[in-house]
Amino acid sequence: MERKYWEKIAPSYEEEIFDVLKQDKQQLIRQAIESRASASHKVVDAGCAVGKWLPVLSPLFQQVTAVDISAKNLAIAAAKYPELTNVTYQRADLSSAHITMKGYDMAICINAILSDSMTKRDRFFNQLSKAVKTNGSLVLVVPSLESWLLSRTIQKHYKIDQALFRGKITDSEAASRYNNIQQGNVEIDDVATKHYLGPELQLTLERNGFAMEEQHKVEYDWHTEFVAPPAWLKDPKPFDWLCVCRKKN
Repeated sequence: MERKYWEKIAPSYEEEIFDVLKQDKQQLIRQAIESRASASHKVVDAGCAVGKWLPVLSPLFQQVTAVDISAKNLAIAAAKYPELTNVTYQRADLSSAHITMKGYDMAICINAILSDSMTKRDRFFNQLSKAVKTNGSLVLVVPSLESWLLSRTIQKHYKIDQALFRGKITDSEAASRYNNIQQGNVEIDDVATKHYLGPELQLTLERNGFAMEEQHKVEYDWHTEFVAPPAWLKDPKPFDWLCVCRKKN
C-alpha cells in the first residue's frame, strides 16, 4: 500500500477502513495501553491514520506523536481533535530507510504494517525498534492470517454471501495469488494486504529486539466478515492479533 493509496482514501477513511477501536468489544487494546501508560511518558502512534486512538492516548501520556504516511490523514486528525494540545503530527513513511524515530517510552501500531512488500515491512518493524527505549513497550495489532483462512473456509463450506465471492479466476491471477499467499498477502478489496501467523509475529518481533510478553486474539463479530452471516455462526470468531512487547537491551 503506497502513499497515494492512503491519500486517495483519506476523505472516506471512516467509511472504508475497519474501525478496530469500535469493534474491540472487550477493549483488550485499550487495556494493554492503559496498563503500561504513564503521565510522564512519551508515546508514538505509528501509522495513526485519521487519529482514532489519539483521544485514548492523550490523557494517558505527557506527549503524543502521531505519525502517518498520509498528509490528508494527519490534517483530518488535527481538525477532529484540536483540544488535544499534547499531540504533535508528523508525516513520515515508516517503511522508508531514511527516517529514524527515537526516545519513546511506548509505541502503538494498530493495523498499519500491511504492505505486501517484505522489504517495507522489515523497515517498518526496524523503525519501531529504533523508536522505543530499552524496557519500553510496543502495543501492536495486525491482521491474522489464521483468521482470514478460517473466514474463507467457512464461507466456502456454507456458501455464505455467495454472490460476493468469485468462483473462478484467471490462470495469471491464480499464479499471483499463490505467490502472495506464501508471504501472507491476501486480497482485501482487490488490494494485496499482509496478514500474519501468530508464530511468525513472535519470530519477527524477537528479531527486531522485542520480547513478546502477551499475545491475544482481538475478536470481532461475524458481521465484520460477511454481509449476511447465518444466525448459528457464533464461535470461533474472526480476530486480529494483539501483541504486547518489551524492548530488550
